[in-house]
Amino acid sequence: MAHFQKWISTFWSFCISYINFINQNVNPRAGFVPLHRNSEYLTGRVFFSMAPAKVDSSKKGDPKAQALKTAKAVKSGPTFKKKAKKIRTSVTFHRPKTLKKDRNPKYPRISAPPRNKLDHYQILKFPLTTESAMKKIEDNNTLVFIVDLRADKKKIKDAVKKMYDIQAKKVNTLIRPDGTKKAYVRLTPDYDALDVANKIGII
Repeated sequence: MAHFQKWISTFWSFCISYINFINQNVNPRAGFVPLHRNSEYLTGRVFFSMAPAKVDSSKKGDPKAQALKTAKAVKSGPTFKKKAKKIRTSVTFHRPKTLKKDRNPKYPRISAPPRNKLDHYQILKFPLTTESAMKKIEDNNTLVFIVDLRADKKKIKDAVKKMYDIQAKKVNTLIRPDGTKKAYVRLTPDYDALDVANKIGII
């Protein structure tokens, strides 16, 4: 019986000391805060989250007042930059000189206008009279010319029209192994390549 009473008193004193320990180390907002810095590894850290306070909708401010408050916060914030004031170093104002006159030279800087070096005489160097070229004239209604390297298809087409007064349907070009450019000028059905070749003097 004495042993049981001793056990009861020991247990009761342990309960009282534990309750005192809890009361000393519990923060109602943060929860349980252990005394020892490493005691969270032994006992575990306990947190008690409180429900957020309800905001009464009737207490909300005027929208205009809220807008003014927000605008004031934006203006006073770090992102708002005021325009720097221009520093004036003179006491007089001057109208800017905006008059722009057209050029009126005393004499021409270039004595003669530049000549077009790639004219139709330069573009069409000479017609080809090889066997394959003759076959093209007879079978495909196509004339074959050696042309300038800088000439493109449109320039070749225009040069043929200007030189021989004939209309080309399409132009194909290639660079030969000797470095010259060859042009195949296909004529429209209105013109006969054989007649044009006779007129030019190829045949």
